[in-house]
Amino acid sequence: MGSTSSKLSSSTPHVWKGPSQPGVSQNLVESLETSNEVRPTNTPPRVGHLTENFPSQTDVSRLQSLELQIQERVGVELKRLRAQEAEALREAQQKLSAEPATTADQQGESEPLRQQQQQLSGPSRHEVSKAIDDLRTKLEERRQVRQLPDGVEKARNEVVRCLHENDRRPLDCWREVEAFKDEVRRLEKGWVDKVVS
Repeated sequence: MGSTSSKLSSSTPHVWKGPSQPGVSQNLVESLETSNEVRPTNTPPRVGHLTENFPSQTDVSRLQSLELQIQERVGVELKRLRAQEAEALREAQQKLSAEPATTADQQGESEPLRQQQQQLSGPSRHEVSKAIDDLRTKLEERRQVRQLPDGVEKARNEVVRCLHENDRRPLDCWREVEAFKDEVRRLEKGWVDKVVS
């Protein structure tokens, strides 16, 4: 076992020799050199029939010409759609500008119609801005802070004073805190009684 090596001990590497030289035939080179990849301009190819009309075109040139045709058709369609949109916009602007101005005689007759249109379209810009201003005024009135009753103010000041004096021992201010809570409870109860009755 293992007394003989599995490789041949020849010093020359093995070289493969084919029957002929690798390369392309002279016929293929000539056909590529003489191929006409430019499409004649007088007869555009039909989609799906490129090979029949132009048998000398390569696959790449056929794909390029097909891509150019598609881009051209898309461009024409985009131009048509833009023109159509511009025409629709122009007609809408003409309709808006052609509406006759209402006179005093016409206002009485068209008032119900105007009210119906207003109900369908919603409130006008002026009505909405007026409603917003009213709401702002009401909100500013509610923001006003009322003066606290003397009992609540005095209890709050006592808590603040005690916490300043006992800044290292805030739990020593429990009496002042309880007095403040009692005053706030009385204030809340008075407010609830006033609202309920």
